[in-house]
Amino acid sequence: LLALELGDLDSLVTAGKNAFGVPGTSMYLSLGEQLPLGDMLYGLMLASGNDAAVAIAEHIGGTVDDFCRMMTERAEEIGCENTIFTTPHGLPAEGHHTTAWDLALITREAMQNPLFRQIVSTQRATLPWQDHEYDRVLTNKNKLLSTYPGALGVKTGYTKAAGRCLVFAAERDGMTLQRRTPGSRSEEHTSE
Repeated sequence: LLALELGDLDSLVTAGKNAFGVPGTSMYLSLGEQLPLGDMLYGLMLASGNDAAVAIAEHIGGTVDDFCRMMTERAEEIGCENTIFTTPHGLPAEGHHTTAWDLALITREAMQNPLFRQIVSTQRATLPWQDHEYDRVLTNKNKLLSTYPGALGVKTGYTKAAGRCLVFAAERDGMTLQRRTPGSRSEEHTSE
């Protein structure tokens, strides 16, 4: 959401030494590889690219720490009361935490952005791949996009500490429903 609000989608984002080889899921950025911010966002949201998260954080915030501070401040503006970001990708780190409720608030805000909605509902994207003879094909990890009628996205996640997580939205007959797991409250219904 911050990248969409503050960034230029055509600006080139560089995968520096902090982004290269970040543990966990990846879009397999090479050290020094450059992609437009828009492409990096697809790598972040479809492939859960932790490397893309760090590259985007440094591009928008200057440093990962500054970007995480910006994320936390934006979450507070949205109404989150139990969220502190110390990483841009959600991997476990001291002090980094959120709740299912706060993720739902962030998602509700992000879903107001048409490009965010487009990205998180995309099932497959093909992007250039530096130093390869073929393109990079990203498949959305959210299998509900192809199995649940009306699915809009939004994001899956997994860490050993948090377990399997999902923030999900669907629309049927003009009504949008959002659900987050693990659930701390019931579904949130919003008509559009």
